[in-house]
Amino acid sequence: MRKHAPGVFMSLQSTPVQIGKRPALILVDLVKGFTDPACPLGCDCPDVIAANQKLLASFRAKSLPVIFTTVVYHNEAQASVFRAKLPDLNVLTPDSEWIQVDHRLSPLPTEKVIEKRWASSFFGTSLTEDLKTMEADSLVVTGLTTSGCVRATAIDGLQSNYPVIIPEEAVGDRNQAAHQANLHDLNLKYASVVPLDKLLSQLS
Repeated sequence: MRKHAPGVFMSLQSTPVQIGKRPALILVDLVKGFTDPACPLGCDCPDVIAANQKLLASFRAKSLPVIFTTVVYHNEAQASVFRAKLPDLNVLTPDSEWIQVDHRLSPLPTEKVIEKRWASSFFGTSLTEDLKTMEADSLVVTGLTTSGCVRATAIDGLQSNYPVIIPEEAVGDRNQAAHQANLHDLNLKYASVVPLDKLLSQLS
């Protein structure tokens, strides 16, 4: 083991992740509740929307898998500890406009929208089986927020043994410092954070 002074961290060796031949695009929680600042959970993120529009167009043109996620709570028992920690989550009810995918990114009838209760798009959902059915060999993870549900989904993607790519312009956060810190950490240990244009060129 390398020795170093207390409080001094040695640099880790990190290898870039390579996208596969059949990547799946997972758009995490790009719903009105997170893209509209009128919602207590929301933020104004037109650049993130625009980046995801470009990705959607590319994935659709190549008939690659696309999956959206949203957060919905049908009763008080679902994710009760999470909601006690973040009471603003209680606005995400089935009859609320906040759970609908942002109209600028409307899913096609053939594209799945997965309901989730917790941060990760994998936890307690059908995502693992869906990816197998779609024969995905890698993941492109986008959406909101970088420090929360994007991070949790990317880590669980790695833990499901998928290479994970995060296009940096296609994710966002309410807190810019948290956004940057989590992109740095994700790129070091769990995924490859790449410029959007570079990823689009790899898809072409």
